[in-house]
Amino acid sequence: MADGAAARRQSLPFLVLYALAWAGGAIAYVPFLTIWLPSRMTELAGSADIQTLGYVTFFGAIAASAGGIVFGWLSDRTHSRRAWVLAGLVLSIALLILVPLAEDVWTLVGIIIAWQLALNMMLGPLAAWAGDCVPDDQKGLLGGLLAFSPALGAWSGALVTWPGLVAGESRLIVIALLVAGAVLPVLLFGRPRAFPELTAPPARAVDAPPQRPSGPAVRMWLARLLVQIAEAALFAYLYFWFRSIDPDMQDNEKARIFGIALTLAVPIALASGRWADRNDRPFLPLVVSAAVSAAGMAGMALATELDLAKASYLVFGVATTVFLSLHSSQTLRILPRSDRRGRDLGIFNLTNTVPSLIMPWLTISLVPGFGFDALFLLLAGLTMIAMLLLATMPRPR
Repeated sequence: MADGAAARRQSLPFLVLYALAWAGGAIAYVPFLTIWLPSRMTELAGSADIQTLGYVTFFGAIAASAGGIVFGWLSDRTHSRRAWVLAGLVLSIALLILVPLAEDVWTLVGIIIAWQLALNMMLGPLAAWAGDCVPDDQKGLLGGLLAFSPALGAWSGALVTWPGLVAGESRLIVIALLVAGAVLPVLLFGRPRAFPELTAPPARAVDAPPQRPSGPAVRMWLARLLVQIAEAALFAYLYFWFRSIDPDMQDNEKARIFGIALTLAVPIALASGRWADRNDRPFLPLVVSAAVSAAGMAGMALATELDLAKASYLVFGVATTVFLSLHSSQTLRILPRSDRRGRDLGIFNLTNTVPSLIMPWLTISLVPGFGFDALFLLLAGLTMIAMLLLATMPRPR
């Protein structure tokens, strides 16, 4: 009986290797986009660095959006995830190492756009691979393991910028080695159990109309978009908000609070995901974490002194990281077509890229005239809408 139950579950070694590979994406882009690229842009563009970085962010988001959909779809059509992940890994690392060779701004912009495409050649099929081989009753555990991704991304950034540890010109090489070390093990040693029911195309009549996204899929997409808008705003403007509360707060203290939030989220996401699996309540942890995230933002809006501000941000940061990690895995259970999983996950990836286009306009519209508290209250309201979308969603059959 125990052997039969084990045969219906994906092996833990594969899940761990898969989560490590997924963290490789965060290791690739977090230290590169938040630390190395702004510094290099200042060297090349001078006083126009912020404007030029905005172009990179805009066109990079478009490339990431297109790459996720196109390469996810190609991995569907070729029935091969592993090959696309490997190709994307090789190309993204090669382009990452080429970046320092750019001697002018627009060459750098071109390489970054190509790198975004290559990175999503790796990440799009990798996301779909989990849907092919992780049963529904382990998707909570998978979501908990995915919480390591943002934490490892932040820790890798701290590692490559540790004073005296890595020379500035060697940082991208170290990042490339870390990414390869994270992704290659699942490609070389990952031997997932096969679950034919997860990859079987849906049966439908020949004259049936094309299947459209289901209600749960639309709700999950909208809920993630709303939460990601809040997360993107905090990621971009956390420094300025803390400075408005306490101008004397040191940069390393801001970075430490950010890292603490990501680290605390890991055991909470693991415990929440396992609870969801055991009790067959896949969406309840998402509802709870969205509510807690909104409460954290409301606390940030009301904060007038540093201790309350830091505590409120920790509540928001932990809850949002838990939400996004568990959402990534539970999305796999509600996609309408297994034979279009990569394409559909590419469409879901728009919830990660579109907020970077929406968030600046919200901030520009609210903060100058009404302050950060108005922005945070609006974001808390959006997150509450996400909670209601999920709380009223019918349970999957």
